[in-house]
Amino acid sequence: MESLNLAIENARSRYASQNPLSQAADKSAERYFPGGNTRTVLHYDPFPLTMVGGDGAELTDLDGHRYVDFVGEYSAGLFGHSNDVIKSAIHKALDSGVAMGAPTPYERELGSLLCERFPSIEMVRFCNSGTEANLMALTTARVETGRNKLLAFNDAYHGGVIKFLGGRCALNMPFDFVLADYNDIDGTAELINQVGEELAAVIIEPVLGAGGNIKADRSFLEMLRQMTKEVGALLIFDEVKTARLGAAGIQGMLGITPDITTLGKFIGGGLPTGAFGGSAEVMGQFNPKTSGALAHAGTFNNNVCSMAAGCAAVGEIYTPQRAKEFFDWSEAFRLSLNEMFAAKAVPMYANGLGSIVAIHFSSGPTKRPSDISTGCRSLRPLLHMELLLDGVLVCGRGDLFLSLPMDETHLSKARLALEKFIDRYKPLIGQVLQH
Repeated sequence: MESLNLAIENARSRYASQNPLSQAADKSAERYFPGGNTRTVLHYDPFPLTMVGGDGAELTDLDGHRYVDFVGEYSAGLFGHSNDVIKSAIHKALDSGVAMGAPTPYERELGSLLCERFPSIEMVRFCNSGTEANLMALTTARVETGRNKLLAFNDAYHGGVIKFLGGRCALNMPFDFVLADYNDIDGTAELINQVGEELAAVIIEPVLGAGGNIKADRSFLEMLRQMTKEVGALLIFDEVKTARLGAAGIQGMLGITPDITTLGKFIGGGLPTGAFGGSAEVMGQFNPKTSGALAHAGTFNNNVCSMAAGCAAVGEIYTPQRAKEFFDWSEAFRLSLNEMFAAKAVPMYANGLGSIVAIHFSSGPTKRPSDISTGCRSLRPLLHMELLLDGVLVCGRGDLFLSLPMDETHLSKARLALEKFIDRYKPLIGQVLQH
C-alpha cells in the first residue's frame, strides 16, 4: 500500500508539473516578499497557485487552469467575482469621489442596514477588517468594565494579532488572556468563576473557524450568556464569518444576544471592511458630541468603495430572505456530503454549518479542536492537493466556503472530486487513522 508521505509527494509532483508558471511566479516573488508571501494562510507546499482571473464562482490560474472557488476568500467572497450590482455600486462611488475626508450617505445606509438586521447591534462603528473590529471590541469591553482579563478559546482565531491556533502566538497583542476549551461547559464556567470580578469579556466565534469549523452547542453559548452577566463581564460574538449564516447570523438563529458583535468579511461586498456594534449604552462611549468620549480613529473606516459595495451587498443582494434560502441550500449540500461519506463507509465528515464547511477525517462531528486527530491533520495536505488537481479550489486546512453564484454543477464537481479521492485512498485513510 502507498504510504501517506509517498502519496503526498506524488500528488505534489503532479501538481508542480502542471503549474510551471505559478511555480516560477512564486520563486520570483521571493525577491520582494519573505518566502514569496504576504499572507501566510495562502501559502502551501510546494507553492501556491497564482490566480489571474475570476468570474462568478470560478477562478483561472496563471497556467490557464479553471477552478471552482471553494476558498471563497475565507468567507468574504460570498458574492463571487463578478456580481454586476456590486460592480455598479463601486463604479458609482468611484465616479463621485474616493477619499472625501467626511461622512457620506453610504456609511449611514450600511450602518442602518446592520443595526436593523442583527439583534445585538443598536449602534455600530466601522473599521477596516475583522481583526480591527475584534481589537476595538476587546478594548471597548476593558474600558466599559474597568477590567483587564479576557477569556478566549484554544484554537480560536480573532485576527492576525489575536489567535490561539496550537497555543498563543508570538505576534498577539499583549492582552491578559485566559484560555478555555471550546464547548466545554463545566470547565469554562469554572474558569469564569475563578476569574470573576477581573474578567472584562469573553470573545467567541459561534462556529470556531480556523480551529475546524466547529459549531458551538446552544447550551454552551447560553451558559456563556448567563455567566458573563453574573460576573459583570461582556459577551462578544465574533460573527465576522458566521454573520452570513441565516438572516441574522448565529445570534439570530439561536436567539442569544451578545453585548458586542463584530462583523467583517461579506458585509463589504468583497472589499475590505469591518464593524463592531452593540447596545446604545456601550457604543455611546464613542459619541464625539459628549465630553470625555473615546476617540476611535481610522482613515479608511468609512471609505466610499467598501461602504457602497456593502450597501449593495447587504441591502440589495443578501437580504434576510436570500440569506435564509442560501443557508438551507448550503446545509443540504453539507448533509449530502455526510450521506456520501457514510455510504462509502469512510471516516470522513463535513463539519460546520451551512455555507461554512470543513472536511474532517473522522466518523462523526467534531465538537472540540482537541478531538481532531494527528491522522486527520496529516491527511489534509493530500486531500488539498488532489482536489486542486481535480479543479476544486479549497483551503489548505480543508475548509470549503460556498458562494452565491454557485449552482448544482459546482457542487457536483466538488462531490465527484471527493468521491474520486475516497475511491483512490480509502485503504490509506484507514491505515493512517489507525496509527
